Amino acid sequence: MGDAAVTASARIFFYVQHLLGIGHLARASRIASALARHGMEVTVVTGGLPVDGFPGPDVRHVALPPIVSGDAGFSGLVDAEGKPVDGAFEAMRRERLVEAFRLARPDIVVIEAFPFGRRQVRFELLPLLDEIAGMPGRPLVACSLRDILQERVKPGRDEESVALVERYFDRVLVHGDPSFVRLEDTFPLARRIAGKIVYTGLVSAPPPPAPAETFDIVVSAGGGAVGSGLIRAASEAAHRLPPDLRWALIGGPNLPQAAFDAVAATVPSNAELFRFRRDFASLLTAARVSVSQAGYNTVCDILRAGCGSVLVPFTAGGETEQRVRADRLAALGLASILAEDTLDAGGMTAAVAAELGSGRRPAHKLDLDGADRTADILAALC
Repeated sequence: MGDAAVTASARIFFYVQHLLGIGHLARASRIASALARHGMEVTVVTGGLPVDGFPGPDVRHVALPPIVSGDAGFSGLVDAEGKPVDGAFEAMRRERLVEAFRLARPDIVVIEAFPFGRRQVRFELLPLLDEIAGMPGRPLVACSLRDILQERVKPGRDEESVALVERYFDRVLVHGDPSFVRLEDTFPLARRIAGKIVYTGLVSAPPPPAPAETFDIVVSAGGGAVGSGLIRAASEAAHRLPPDLRWALIGGPNLPQAAFDAVAATVPSNAELFRFRRDFASLLTAARVSVSQAGYNTVCDILRAGCGSVLVPFTAGGETEQRVRADRLAALGLASILAEDTLDAGGMTAAVAAELGSGRRPAHKLDLDGADRTADILAALC
């Protein structure tokens, strides 16, 4: 059977749960769209608050009743109204997830992050995995995993992840370039599951078209849930730097309205404040400097665009992933770093001024075609 026939018949069931930002959902959506372009029938199951544009129109979307993180430290789950999630709510989500799986009748199940992350939703994922494991001729199961993991502080967590991979998963798709970072760099037990690990390259969006308008400095806060300090400091820096510089400040869909309004009241005439920009990747291609957190998807867009970059890695609640990514990019000469604890008007002004004076960043050879490569890998598995 040829590749075209294989991909045309493949049914993919893709589960993704975003809890705080939108990075996990954005990356999963890029992969799902690539699977659809390759002729696969894709069902994407989401479990977080809805985000306009994700997943794309080329997949079937099943939205579970949403849950989000109660705070930046991921210490508890709440529903869309801010009420703590209880056992009845968990049971209702679990039933809907299993029902969606049965209706989809997939050849491959892809689960984003778990079991390396998203332990908060094991109440529904473990029953799903048990059902799959007990099926005759069961579908293959793959984990969709970003390249850099959060450092584990609780003993036994890494061993638990390995045991779950060994029991339930056929492949671990690491969405990274092994020349940049390898899974064992942030997951010390990776060698125990080495036979299941496949590197796909970084999942970047395709090269974007030229933007309809241009800005010298594009400031983005990702999903925005924890980005108010970054946007506020950028607005103040826009007052201090030359007024002929044009600034785009993108607060993010989850930036609290009060924080958005407070920044809007201080934005100078050479800056514009937006809640969201669909053409964000396009704006970067014409920008002199990007200022952002160091999330996976934003960094991929920056690498694709080749613009200067000031990274403010998110480190609240003991988060380590963004700092590792920022440090590696800085070591390659592809970004500069502004630490969260120096994130104020002075620090932002100095960082942007330095980046403006340094010119465009050097070219790189990192693999950014991970979405299409993931589709090729799953087609081969079928």
